[in-house]
Amino acid sequence: MLRTFFTPRWLLALLVAIAFAGACVLLGRWQWGRHEDKQVRAQAITSHYTAAPVPLGSMTTRLPLAESDIWTRVTATGRYAGQQQLLVRNRALDSTPGLEVVVPLDVDGRRLLVDRGWVRNGESAAEVPAVPAAPDGTVTVTGWLRAGEADLGKDLPAGQLASINVGNARAQVGGDVLDTYLVLQSEQTPAGVVPLRPAPLEQPDTDLGPHQAYAFQWWLTSLFGFVLLGHRLRVTTQLAAAAGDPAGRAGRDSGRPGPVRTPTPKRVRIWDEEDA
Repeated sequence: MLRTFFTPRWLLALLVAIAFAGACVLLGRWQWGRHEDKQVRAQAITSHYTAAPVPLGSMTTRLPLAESDIWTRVTATGRYAGQQQLLVRNRALDSTPGLEVVVPLDVDGRRLLVDRGWVRNGESAAEVPAVPAAPDGTVTVTGWLRAGEADLGKDLPAGQLASINVGNARAQVGGDVLDTYLVLQSEQTPAGVVPLRPAPLEQPDTDLGPHQAYAFQWWLTSLFGFVLLGHRLRVTTQLAAAAGDPAGRAGRDSGRPGPVRTPTPKRVRIWDEEDA
């Protein structure tokens, strides 16, 4: 079997099996990384979502938010800049397309973007739906801090956003905008009035998904090439031995002569003898 293996054809097959195994290992590591990212996110949600709120000021020195700080529940008091309301396109709630309503909240000379909730789309893309107005005067908000979203690079009309990207929002509302935004849980005026607001957003999903299982599948699959190579090598050697060629194809592939076979004598026919 070893003589059969150490030939160009089988060594090339071994290199292919090694390359296949390496690709599977890398894909498994990628899936495992996605699993770990979701695990960190789920742990942050689980530990922060129902925790007692902390003052916003205690988090401003920790911006931009680390993964472990996302969904921290905070409270802040300020005044909405309702005239600078922004609508975020292509946001769904219970699989229904709509928009999210973001309004800057002025807090101690800085601005916090507050996602007040969701509204259904208008009858057409050009129609701006009716949105419950942000309250005037002082208001206390409670909600969860999130990192700004990626810039999708879309050019939208003034007052609209393709994503809750802090930089894009800052360009429209101006001022010292904090590098985070708040998903609103509740808001209340000093008189205890709860203003009318858009529909609250869904609770974040903590499902880890199938990435851990996919990682294990890729790592197990990495052995497939070696198993197939070993099986083919064994079958080839057994067939060669059964044919009376212990070296199998190794003799021919390596340039060495194979076993010498005795030629079969030519059969002499009767009429050939008569002709002679």
